[in-house]
Amino acid sequence: MPFNRRSFIQKWGGLTSVAFFSSLFQPAWSRNLQHALQQTASIPPTQLASDEDFWRYVQQSYTVSPSIINLNNAGVAPAPKVVQDAMKRYFDFSNEAPSYFMWRILDQGRETLRGNLSKLAGCNTEEIAIHRSATEALETVIFGLNLKKGDEVVLSKQDYPHMINAWKQREKREGIKLVWVNMELPSEDNEYLTETYIRAFTPRTKVVHITHMINWNGQILPVKNIADAAHAKGIEVLVDGAQSFAHFQFDIAALGADYFGTSLHKWLGACIGSGFLYVKKEKIKNLYPLFASDDPAKDDIRKFENTGTRPFYIEQAIGKAIDFHQMIGSKRKEERLLYLKNYWMTKVHDFPKVKLYTSQKPGFGCAIGLIGMDGVPPKELDAFFFNKFRIHTTPIEWENLKGVRVTPNVYTTTGELDVLVEAIRQFSKT
Repeated sequence: MPFNRRSFIQKWGGLTSVAFFSSLFQPAWSRNLQHALQQTASIPPTQLASDEDFWRYVQQSYTVSPSIINLNNAGVAPAPKVVQDAMKRYFDFSNEAPSYFMWRILDQGRETLRGNLSKLAGCNTEEIAIHRSATEALETVIFGLNLKKGDEVVLSKQDYPHMINAWKQREKREGIKLVWVNMELPSEDNEYLTETYIRAFTPRTKVVHITHMINWNGQILPVKNIADAAHAKGIEVLVDGAQSFAHFQFDIAALGADYFGTSLHKWLGACIGSGFLYVKKEKIKNLYPLFASDDPAKDDIRKFENTGTRPFYIEQAIGKAIDFHQMIGSKRKEERLLYLKNYWMTKVHDFPKVKLYTSQKPGFGCAIGLIGMDGVPPKELDAFFFNKFRIHTTPIEWENLKGVRVTPNVYTTTGELDVLVEAIRQFSKT
């Protein structure tokens, strides 16, 4: 009997041929995750956070190594399969004729990507510049601000080293003055955290640099409170969001930031070497670009994107990372990450010698946790985790924060965290 296209379509109840054939070639992990999302659509994020069956389907979306337990996602996180596949496709496509397919084809997707990033960030499309990392974005601001000798910048001893070094370079070359705050962390007192910055403000303060989430121990700072106090005194606000963006829910515009930089290869799960810069619209004109523009004073966010030849295959794959993030849901993701941190911390809290340096309360921390042992160098505990249990973490020794940083991700299972708990139990008894 010959094939009858009309009867075929009718038989499948109106299912389009595109949808049908897409389902035929859709990987099993993708079909399973899609089904799990449909089945759990009505479950509140706080309740779904502990549903291991659901998060197993998310885990299948990754290609993480079975030979180690990766608990250092705050450094750089793996991209899900769909992002990896997109990047590889775009890479192959680029190499068919790079100057044509990169510049004339892939580069045409940048404006769509800019729009999608701005929606996720909660800001205007004309306020987002696509960069390669939080370092590039933040140093664009640090070196682009119009500061003169004697102007003061308030920053923290707990800020990220690259940013500290950038400010120190301006201090050395131009004579600006760095005013340091030194917080006792962890803290669950927003008034204390806010006042620590406010006390450092003087009539000569021009900028305050705030790390939204301290990378060493996962402390979340009350950026909005600090920003409001700064703006009341005419002080500009630069926010380091390397660890916060796509980690927990917030809108950049609502933070009160004048400038914001982040990496996308951490919590969004984009390819390694991706990030963005946010500049409030009215601030763009007076901020010099890090890489020269034809007109450094123009009021166009794109003036910050003159970085030369760039890997468009990495840039365009960011779109798939946004899709994956939104498919899971920002609030579901946040609640799962908080649940995982609290899961292992609660179990080890009363072990001998254990010291925890991260809050378990929502709003003060999320996925990142810092653990120490009385009298034990962090490198020794980190080595024990890896050598005996194949758990990959990172030792932290920075200012007044010392311990081993543990950072699970959405693909981490509670079974893997049980291995961490056992490792901590064994070490605590030595």
